[in-house]
Amino acid sequence: MIRGGSTGGKMLFADIQASSIPRTKFGNLLYSDPGISSTPEEDDFPPRKSSVSSASPAGYYDQQSAENSPCRMSPWNPSTPFSNWSMTSMEESNVPTNALIGSLVREEGHVYSLAASGDLLYTGSDSKNIRVWKDLKEFSAFKSASGLVKAIVISGPKIFTGHQDGKIRVWRVSTKSANIHKRAGTLPKLKDLIRCSINPSNYVEVRRNRNGLWIKHFDAISCLSLNEDEGLLYSGSWDKTMKVWRLSDSKCLESVNAHNDAVNSVVSGFGMVFTGSADGSIKVWKRELQTKGPKHALVQTLLKQESAVTSLAVNTIASVLYGGSSDGLVNFWERDKNLSHGGVLRGHKLAVLCLAAAGNLVFSGSADKTICVWRRDRGAHTCLSELTGHTGPVKCLAVESDGESTVSNRRWKVYSGSLDKSVKVWRVFEGAPDMHQVALMQQHQQMLERLSSTQDSFPAHSFSSMNSEMNQSARPYSDTNL
Repeated sequence: MIRGGSTGGKMLFADIQASSIPRTKFGNLLYSDPGISSTPEEDDFPPRKSSVSSASPAGYYDQQSAENSPCRMSPWNPSTPFSNWSMTSMEESNVPTNALIGSLVREEGHVYSLAASGDLLYTGSDSKNIRVWKDLKEFSAFKSASGLVKAIVISGPKIFTGHQDGKIRVWRVSTKSANIHKRAGTLPKLKDLIRCSINPSNYVEVRRNRNGLWIKHFDAISCLSLNEDEGLLYSGSWDKTMKVWRLSDSKCLESVNAHNDAVNSVVSGFGMVFTGSADGSIKVWKRELQTKGPKHALVQTLLKQESAVTSLAVNTIASVLYGGSSDGLVNFWERDKNLSHGGVLRGHKLAVLCLAAAGNLVFSGSADKTICVWRRDRGAHTCLSELTGHTGPVKCLAVESDGESTVSNRRWKVYSGSLDKSVKVWRVFEGAPDMHQVALMQQHQQMLERLSSTQDSFPAHSFSSMNSEMNQSARPYSDTNL
């Protein structure tokens, strides 16, 4: 199970004065939550194209190119020229197709976080409840003291939830009943706060003219990530820091001043930790053993741009890091090539709010209410399909292997949470055809048939020219030729 990270809803940063990033119209969805505001001037701003900084790979931040994305041409997109294309021939030939298999709706708030474990799905929203679902039905629920649940991760019998109030709450499944969850603690623990508060050196400046203990987050927790091998939990916050927690005793080991603006996503992989921020950068951190204990040191900055980084995901199988941005683009870096920039996926017109990776697939959820399914094959990415159905921005994603998946027919169960207050469940086949190419080939065949029937009325050179043009248009789409 591999999950992507995401951020909150309304444009609200830990320290708005320190931010120099222009806010786009859909920035309201990226950094905070509906109904919560801190400054009266934070209203809608006109859309603005992103620009490339000198530290960014040149030439691939043209947001307008998203309009020519293969996802825009999907037969499932009702606005495309293929909207009247029939799926009957594919269904009759038993070709696997990606489809919606269920929808979970509970009118209690926008869905901000998801976590899947086995046959259970945990959902967090801006209500006070964390709900547990099984077989598309509500299985259990437990309530937190904080209203907004922004992140959920699962480690064995423990469930960690990150909240708007800057606290991490720990829950444990009851040994008596699987549908009962009990509160097991809060990070940081009260005794650690008391012990730390005695020493004046443990206080740091958290806001202007305000000090606080370094072991505590002082703004909303936006993301959580687990490193099970090392027994560590990472938390990112709008207070611009990343904190490192030891799972065995829930102790805060380290606080890293990671960015100049809100940390929107953190993910562990390849023996490193990656953080993405509203300051437009993606940074790489590595754990180093020192005399006073392990510390995370900055080893590389992968990206530095004007648009906010809103989500990260690691595909450990393909050894690829993906980063989504508020400009609607997904950049990726390849581990086998020393984290060199591999390219960009252009599939969305609006901000990419969440990412998830599994097998050879990567999923991107966006403020444009769609989910793009990408398949990586021999280093190139192809858009298999666009999943539509949400009526609000797609805020979070979780992926689990389908119970009927086989080696020759791998398929995944994808959960998507949205600000439309629903969770949708999709079945996605890794071997599903590229629907854009299927539609192009069928259109090509129909045109050839029409031309063939009227061939006598066309000069020979005209038919040859038309055929060549159609063959040229049917080339596979990938990140390298978009």
